[in-house]
Amino acid sequence: MINIVLADDHHIVRQGLRRLLEMEQDLTVVAEAGNGIDAVHIVEELQPDILIVDMEMPGLHGLVVTQLVRQRVPKTQVVVLSMHADEGYVLEALRHGALGYVLKDADAGDLLAAIHHAVLGRRYLSEPLSERAIDAYTRSTQASTTDIHDTLTMREQEVMQLTAEGLTAAEVGERLSISPRTVEKHRANLMRKLGLSNQASLIRYVMERTQLLTTKAPDDSEANQKEKYESLFPDHT
Repeated sequence: MINIVLADDHHIVRQGLRRLLEMEQDLTVVAEAGNGIDAVHIVEELQPDILIVDMEMPGLHGLVVTQLVRQRVPKTQVVVLSMHADEGYVLEALRHGALGYVLKDADAGDLLAAIHHAVLGRRYLSEPLSERAIDAYTRSTQASTTDIHDTLTMREQEVMQLTAEGLTAAEVGERLSISPRTVEKHRANLMRKLGLSNQASLIRYVMERTQLLTTKAPDDSEANQKEKYESLFPDHT
């Protein structure tokens, strides 16, 4: 039996996925999560075979969830659900440790195939993406052990941090002695590398990056970890 945790912020989506998966004799959904923080905690506790996670999750972005799960519970493989068919998003999911990437408008068979591939340690991507994206991934990185943040240039990291602090392109440019147009170019490059779509997602990434670097050690108490999460994400408590 393949044990699965579902992580999606829409209850109706989780219900539909549960019904679909439990029609299969070898699949069982052992738990659900409505945000990224809960998803990580549940996976740590239950250690399922598979985590199915929506890329756009509240609390923690789906890619951060993927990276945390792969670091903390190596036996759990991750299948990402996404609306993004762009190759850049697929590559970021693979770099963060996902074995499966399934488009939300794909056939049910795609998701089932991704699960069965992932549980065997094999990659599976929705049909339009598969060969080209895997080839690009193989060329560009050794595996998910590479932190994608390390691919950013020093200037891109500076622009990212100042943008996350709420500065406009003009203000960032003034601070770094570069033009606003150059700021926008750096911002576009770093967002492409990180698979982010807008400034709000960039700000959230910086917050999650901070959380990822300061998240609990194995002997931290749950109460202390909850306090850390609540201080970083007050809207999700």
